[in-house]
Amino acid sequence: MNLASSRWVITGASGGIGQALVEELCRRGARVLVAGRQADTLYALAERHPQRVRVVVADLRTPAGRQAVVDAARDIGHVDGLVNAAGVNHFGLFDGMDDAAIEQMVALNLTATLQLTHAMLPLLRERPHAMVVFLGSIFGSIGYPGQAVYSATKFALRGFAEALRRELADGPVRVLYAAPRSTRTAMNADAMVQMNRQLQVAMDPPEAVARRIADALRDGRKEIYLGSPEKFFVRLNGLLPRLVDRALRKQLPVIQRFARQPSEGTASP
Repeated sequence: MNLASSRWVITGASGGIGQALVEELCRRGARVLVAGRQADTLYALAERHPQRVRVVVADLRTPAGRQAVVDAARDIGHVDGLVNAAGVNHFGLFDGMDDAAIEQMVALNLTATLQLTHAMLPLLRERPHAMVVFLGSIFGSIGYPGQAVYSATKFALRGFAEALRRELADGPVRVLYAAPRSTRTAMNADAMVQMNRQLQVAMDPPEAVARRIADALRDGRKEIYLGSPEKFFVRLNGLLPRLVDRALRKQLPVIQRFARQPSEGTASP
């Protein structure tokens, strides 16, 4: 896809990878409609790129919010792609989570993403070439202790992306599933950052992740997994999961110690 003449809707643009992707696409000449609840942050993006960024303030978890995004997308003339980057994380042991935290993660990471994609598909089908992008995670292929619910939402999102790609194979809309490894964003709680440091787990800057995703959009890729060791463990987990079980069992005491700290990542809605 020629990014210089493309128009995108991006959710989760108030921080982290979503915001970095807005900056990257604008740098490459694209125009972007950013959608979410954090009005101040979104309008700051529009001020930095007054000719390229438009804002729609909406709660994607509600029908009215999703319709507002569709209406705003229709107003800009056409849309070449939808990037589903909105999400929330909670680093902690599953037995310590309450129902509200579980519900919030599933509602934003999964349900709202599927529903917005469903609402946007008619617009995307009007274009000769269009894309839907799902921001997943390495934890969508490797279930990780302390990330049980987050992993569940990303496993489901990966399966949905795969099924939707096959369902749309005879039409103009393509599907990209992007799976970053740990990234230095506000979504990651301080405890998880400290744990990654102790376990010597690499964390990418969001700008580097955004460049890789933008390259994948340009090249029409179907899937991208970031991080060589992580890609290897994804394959290993698929073929020989007991080896990954053993590796993570050795890390478990460290993971449990940090996961029991009272900290929570933030949303990018």
